[in-house]
Formats: sequence, structure tokens, C-alpha cells
Amino acid sequence: MTLVNVEHTSRIYRQDSVAVKALDDVSVAIEAGEFTTLVGPSGSGKTTLLNQIGALDEPSSGKIQIDGQEITGLSRKKRTVLRLWKIGFVFQEYNLIGVLSAQENVEYVLMLRGVPFGERRRQARAILADVGLKGLEARLPNELSGGQQQRVAVARAIVSKPAIVLADEPTANLDSKTGAALLDMMRRLNDEQGVTFVFSTHDPMVMERARRVVHLKDGQIEREERRP
Repeated sequence: MTLVNVEHTSRIYRQDSVAVKALDDVSVAIEAGEFTTLVGPSGSGKTTLLNQIGALDEPSSGKIQIDGQEITGLSRKKRTVLRLWKIGFVFQEYNLIGVLSAQENVEYVLMLRGVPFGERRRQARAILADVGLKGLEARLPNELSGGQQQRVAVARAIVSKPAIVLADEPTANLDSKTGAALLDMMRRLNDEQGVTFVFSTHDPMVMERARRVVHLKDGQIEREERRP
């Protein structure tokens, strides 16, 4: 099943009255259950493409569908609702709420969805255990290591069972050992639970674990690799 369908999208920015084309007629489809990474040098367009898939940025031209829904041209409010119900995010800066515990950070998206208190607590504790954080539910972000914070971010991204999880440079602030453990955990979630992941990265560890690698250069897809 196709979860993401990007059709001939381009993105043009203005810098000092000069048009800069961040994406140039890009088309790509992401199927359910994929573990895909977008790679390329700085300025290749990988983060712009990820942001467009995540409804954080609008294409200048072209169309994007998420889980069968056309998202191009949606209002800001409708894009917010789409992200809440369809998309999970993992960022390199973690983006946890500092005054909330690990469990409360994970519960937050469920609260926004209107899940009752007892049920969202149960789900949050279960997913934190699944990512290896059992016993750390009450800790604040500043009481956790970088790797633990990123695990909380992954738990928050997947607890609501979104159609797709987008991860922008998720290992950038982690040492190699911690980053490898985090990626292995996400690969396990992909293998065992069918969670669909799309990464934007230049980290070789992510590329090694991906089943599909999409190479971008100068705003265009240069080539793809698929692995078993």
C-alpha cells in the first residue's frame, strides 16, 4: 500500500531577490512498512523533501498525498490536524517538553487526540517499556542522557500508531554507540510492528540499516538503492 506519493514537486525559496530551487521536479512513492532514508550533501534537498512529506512545508508546484489524502494546499489548521493523526516526528534536537516527565511527553500526543487519562497512561508506559525505558517514566528530559531522550522522542512518535514516522537526522547529537543502539531499536520496531520510517540523514549508520536509500543532489533524485 502506498502511504506517500510525491508527484513532480518543486520548492523555490527567495534569498536576496534570487530564486533558489531547493527541490526540482521530484517524484517518489513510499510504501507501508518501508525503512527508507533520504541522503545527500548539505543543500541537496533531503530535509526540504522530508518537511514537505510531513506537511511542515508547502511545495511551490506539484502534489503530495499522505495515506490517500491530498495535502497540497491544505490550510494551516488542516495540516496541523493531519500531522496529529497521520504523522510521527523524531528530530535531532529531541524537541521534548522540559517541564514534563518522559511519560507525560509520550502521553501528550494522546491527550491532544482526546484519549482518556487512564488509557493514555497505560499506552505511554507500555511504549516506554518497549523502547527500553521502563523505570525511567518519571524522569524529566534533563535527567536523561541524549540517547534516552531520543528514545522518548521515538516513543512519542509511535505511541499513537501514525501512518508514517519521519526522522530528521535523529543520530546527529548522539555518539556512535548510542546512535547505533537507537537505529537498531527503530529497525526492530519496523520489523516487528511494521512501523514505517523515513529518515533524512548523511549518517552512514542509517544508510547501512535502511532497506531503501534515495540519493538526492541539487534538489533532484539522483539514484536509489534497494536491499532485502
